[in-house]
This record gives sequence, C-alpha cells and structure tokens, in this order.
Amino acid sequence: MQIHVHNHTTPDGIYPFDARGIAKRFRHAAIFGALDALHPGERMRFVNDHNPIPLLQQMQARYGEAIAVNYLEQGEQGVVIDFIRA
Repeated sequence: MQIHVHNHTTPDGIYPFDARGIAKRFRHAAIFGALDALHPGERMRFVNDHNPIPLLQQMQARYGEAIAVNYLEQGEQGVVIDFIRA
C-alpha cells in the first residue's frame, strides 16, 4: 500500500478560497478559520469581489507578521491574494 502525502508548501499546492460564494456575514469567520488551519509555508489563494481592506486590518491585528499578504490581481472585477503562513 502506497501512502500519498500532500505537500502544500510548494507553489502548486495552494488552498483555494473563493469568498464570493460565502454569505457576507460569515466571510470573516470562515477566512480566519481557514487561516488558522494553515501550517508554516502553506498558502491560501483568496478570491473576492472587492479589496478587503477591513479584513486585512483585522488580519494584521490578529496575526501580525505570521501571515504574508501577496496581491496577484487587483482591479474592477475584484482581487486575488495569496495569504502565506510564515
């Protein structure tokens, strides 16, 4: 029996998180739950219909330097951001 281990610390091992499909009142709780589950080096690719400035401020207060924020796309259609656990 062969055991496959998923290594999500490589660029192709990204957890997708599309916030557009989550009711607005649950979004921040769901996002923080997902971020809390990340291990060092893992990343979550976050997609949203707008730039989440209040969320980023809350993340800074909660995680400090433990979560890096890397914008991949930003425009009228929304944003794509990688959140990476340090």
